[in-house]
Amino acid sequence: MDIFLWGVLPYIALLMVIGGTIWRYRYDKFGWTTRSSELYESRLLRIGSPLFHYGILMVIAGHAIGLVIPESWTSAVGLSETGYHWIAAVGGVIAAAATLAGVAILIYRRRATGPVFMATTRNDKLMYLVLVSALVAGTYITVVGMIDPHGEGVNYRETVSPWFRSIFAFQPDIDAMAAAPLRFHVHVVIGMCLFILVPFTRLVHIFTAPLHYLFRPYIVYRSRDALPAPGNQPSRRGWAPVGVKDRS
Repeated sequence: MDIFLWGVLPYIALLMVIGGTIWRYRYDKFGWTTRSSELYESRLLRIGSPLFHYGILMVIAGHAIGLVIPESWTSAVGLSETGYHWIAAVGGVIAAAATLAGVAILIYRRRATGPVFMATTRNDKLMYLVLVSALVAGTYITVVGMIDPHGEGVNYRETVSPWFRSIFAFQPDIDAMAAAPLRFHVHVVIGMCLFILVPFTRLVHIFTAPLHYLFRPYIVYRSRDALPAPGNQPSRRGWAPVGVKDRS
């Protein structure tokens, strides 16, 4: 079982993420969307969406730092393991609180708003179930680490992190991951299941960065009511502000 979970399943997840994303882009470009429901309800969305998205960005950044940066690197710059632990714990609690509050608001909105609920698919329900499970499991790990900072398995950078890095070297350190406590096993397995779902759910939009917004031309909006009747409009420069007299 350890060989499958920590030596085989990670590569299945990577294959599904890469292959599924390529397939989705080639054959379902019109479905590559979050299927926004802002037209149906916007009040709760304006609260829950920023909480969730900023919170999940903090969660991702925290995971990236903890899993990718070796313990020897932080020690080399003078950051002790105790100091790193408390920085990670406090930041993790803040990120977890924001993310869980945001996703709770979004789920409530989806269930309580008729048109939004009617647009919810089984795919969405499965995605929310796995996503919330991963967040709850990660929050539990963070809280346990804060309550007992010297407890078993707190220093995951000696077990989970080396295993994570070894995957990309194609030499998975199965023994390191197997030595981690059960709560890390549960969190990692749920996380891999979530990655497998990403290309086939609305979560695929995380791979879409709107970089073209930085280079697109300005869009000029003009009010019809503010313009004179056709035929009586005075000539002026094309970028003159609407509603301001031309003093040239």
